[in-house]
Amino acid sequence: MSNAPDTAWSTATVVEVDRPDGRLARLRLDVADRTDHLPGQHYVVRLRAPDDYTAQRSYSIASDPADPLLELMVERLPDGEVSGHLHDVAEPGDVLEVRGPLGGWFTWEGDVTAVAIGGGSGIVPIVSMLRYADRLGLADRLRVVAVGRTLDELPYAEELLAAGAFVALTRENLGSRVAAPPYPEEVRDLVDLPTPAERAYVCGSVGFASFATRLLGESGMRADAVRVEQFGASG
Repeated sequence: MSNAPDTAWSTATVVEVDRPDGRLARLRLDVADRTDHLPGQHYVVRLRAPDDYTAQRSYSIASDPADPLLELMVERLPDGEVSGHLHDVAEPGDVLEVRGPLGGWFTWEGDVTAVAIGGGSGIVPIVSMLRYADRLGLADRLRVVAVGRTLDELPYAEELLAAGAFVALTRENLGSRVAAPPYPEEVRDLVDLPTPAERAYVCGSVGFASFATRLLGESGMRADAVRVEQFGASG
């Protein structure tokens, strides 16, 4: 698969909206004239008011490129204009302005063995990588670390566990693992075995990205092999 180019603004029809709690919303969109994305890319969603005032925000893609619909997992942010609308107002049949797929650096096509670490909603682009790997039989080339406060707060938690991802919860125990961030020795096993990882991906908040990058370094991953996608409160 070649790198998907940046695209012009298009429209997307909301097909499904799932709001499992007051913090996350999963949207399934039918994008007009859609270009296949690469795992790790994102879309921009733009809202337009009757007076032409606009607000926009970038959201990572969770779906596999072969999925006929585009899947986004949106975290509700305090005073977030776009996330608030998608959580409280959006419903099937609505038409949104979108632009994508965007980004060509934070992508994984299965060509190298990789470790991917996501914190909270930062796990979303890694879920796209995981689904892609599962479809193409490349699961042995992708080792996933998902970090969340609790299992209920971690997006796609059950899917991640079923796929064999290493899940570290910081506010509750998971099986025999006591609540704590990942330890260097836990990540080192994924970096080294069964063959050394050639690349690493980190996605999460600014603070989490700093922590995970340092953790990878302590686990033996070269700094120049780490690709980071981070976001702040304003996105």
